[in-house]
Amino acid sequence: MATKMTQSQMIKELAAAAGVPNKIAKTLVTSYAELAVKETKKNGVAVLPGIGRLVRVDRKARMGRNPATGEAIKIPAKKVVKFRVAKAVKDSIVPPKKK
Repeated sequence: MATKMTQSQMIKELAAAAGVPNKIAKTLVTSYAELAVKETKKNGVAVLPGIGRLVRVDRKARMGRNPATGEAIKIPAKKVVKFRVAKAVKDSIVPPKKK
């Protein structure tokens, strides 16, 4: 089983690719994430070029069921954040089936 890339490994890879020290690469990654959060809060969407977009979605109130008792319960309206993967990324990871 392959191991997941850690944050420090990602920082080292980005620093090597850009030819900058690890500290600067870490600052850039942190700033990128903070900017995405700020934009999503402000506008409801943040586009991450080449990766996808963060989207704030308003869910309506609905009826659900308690799985333990089967009792009907009311689920209140709420806001959630979804990530929509860019088509190019999706197609490169999982190629579309040919017809």
